[in-house]
Amino acid sequence: MQNKSMSFDLTIIVPVYNEEGNLERLYEELLKFMQDSPKKTKVLFINDGSRDGSLQRIKTICKNSESFTYCSFDRNYGLSAALKAGFDHSDTYLTGYIDADLQTSPEDFKILLGYINDYDLVQGVRQDRKDSFVKNASSVIANKIRRMFTHDSMDDTGCPLKIIRTDIAKRIPMFNGLHRFLPAMVMLQNGKILQVPVRHFPRIAGKSNFNLWKRLLGPLSDCFAYLWMKKKYINYSIEEFSQKS
Repeated sequence: MQNKSMSFDLTIIVPVYNEEGNLERLYEELLKFMQDSPKKTKVLFINDGSRDGSLQRIKTICKNSESFTYCSFDRNYGLSAALKAGFDHSDTYLTGYIDADLQTSPEDFKILLGYINDYDLVQGVRQDRKDSFVKNASSVIANKIRRMFTHDSMDDTGCPLKIIRTDIAKRIPMFNGLHRFLPAMVMLQNGKILQVPVRHFPRIAGKSNFNLWKRLLGPLSDCFAYLWMKKKYINYSIEEFSQKS
């Protein structure tokens, strides 16, 4: 469901999968950011087939605030599908992304917004991460492997805090796992990317969907999918165009 009755600059996509315990606090934190955001902001929840009470809480939030909207999948499709749905339904010139677990803060969108006028994608790099040793170590290894394939110079593509130009986002051909390659896919469009430090917090509620396959082995197989996409990717610019009515 989209609200087009007001003029907004930024749509924040929030994928949600079984995050009932975090949603009220997330709502409050997003409201705090929106009240003094340099860009007029709305929120689009993507309910990714949650099996707890997340959808009902999302509906209540959206009913009580015209700046909050949602769409809900018929089942769980994963983060890449949720991001694609968000990109497809964003109708502002900027689109942001944050996870529902609040391990990153909506307030740090202000840091990213300070650079977005000069870049096509600005993403966070989590500082002093509050995750387990195994999760942190596997993330470092996975990022090193990805950089070998993409040469995108990004240290933390898994950071769930990003802002991207919507026209660029809508042209990204998404497939499962490609959310880790958003900076590289922007580069394929000759776009400019930047990473900036952001804060990181421990998870207070809900359950992480982390496992070793998702963090390490899965991204390795996705690298080969990216190489195929890079080889086949079509990118062009139009110098002149004539159209008759």
